[in-house]
Amino acid sequence: MDSIVHFEIPVDDLDRAKKFYKDLFGWGLADVPEMNYCMVTTTESDEKGPKKPGAINGGMMKRQQKGETPVLVINVKSIDEHLKKIKAAGGKVVMEKMQVGDMGLYARVTDTEGNVIGIWQNLK
Repeated sequence: MDSIVHFEIPVDDLDRAKKFYKDLFGWGLADVPEMNYCMVTTTESDEKGPKKPGAINGGMMKRQQKGETPVLVINVKSIDEHLKKIKAAGGKVVMEKMQVGDMGLYARVTDTEGNVIGIWQNLK
């Protein structure tokens, strides 16, 4: 079974959004300037990720287009195989596979209902 491992929240004003989530929920925030991204820690974590089973962390980035909504990211063993399966099942690729540092491979797809989800494959 493939699990949700990450979320992404698109924002119009990153500083305003960071203040909102930090003040409201106490989330940890770490800017990654080279990616125009902010890592979000929602639970105690170490280098392997969240320590609490079932908990996930995420990120925030500038909204790319009007109407863009939060995205759940699902970890898969093979991103290439899942992209084929998604297309065969009626989904569409909306962001081609890309490598994220030495951490993993990432793509965005839509399901049959038009919802955008992320697909992630660990490289380590």
